[in-house]
Amino acid sequence: MSRYDSPSAEEHRAAGTAIACGVITVSDTRTAADDRSGDLIAELLAAAGHSVAGRRIVPDEPTAVAAAIHEFVDAGQVAAILLTGGTGVAPRDQTPEAVAGLFTKELPGFGELFRMLSYQEIGPAAMLSRACGGMIGGVAVFLMPGSTAAVRLAMERLILPELGHLTKLAGRE
Repeated sequence: MSRYDSPSAEEHRAAGTAIACGVITVSDTRTAADDRSGDLIAELLAAAGHSVAGRRIVPDEPTAVAAAIHEFVDAGQVAAILLTGGTGVAPRDQTPEAVAGLFTKELPGFGELFRMLSYQEIGPAAMLSRACGGMIGGVAVFLMPGSTAAVRLAMERLILPELGHLTKLAGRE
C-alpha cells in the first residue's frame, strides 16, 4: 500500500497509464541550452514513464503563453501541459493571468498544496508563489515556479503521483 494508506487511492493510481505531455517554459531569458526547469520536467516525466510530445520556450507575455497552450490543446496530442515560470509577483510574471481565462475547471488544491509544501521548505516566501492548476477541456494544466527546486517539489510530490489518475478521470488517457 502507498504512504497514503488508502486502498482506493492506490487502486486509482495503479490504473493510470503513460501520458503525453506538453512542456512550456515561460521566460524572457531562457534558451533551449539553459532551460534547466524545462529539462527537469522532461526528465521526471520520462522517469515516470510519460512522454514529452513537445516543448516550447515563450516570453513572459500573456498572448504568447496562451498561444503556446492553445497550440498543444488544439493539436489534441497531449493530456497534460506543464508550465514553469512567470508565477511570482514581479511585474513580468503574468502566467496565471494568461491561463486563468482558459481554464474550464480550476484545481485549487494544487496551488494550495504546493504552497503548503513549499512553506515547509522555504518558509513564508512560499506565499509569493501563484502556482495553480486547472483543466482546459480534458487537458490538465499545471503552472509551477521557474526554480528547479520548485519544479521538483511540484512534480514529485503532487503532479506525478496523480497525473495518470487525473487524466483518466478527464477522459484523456
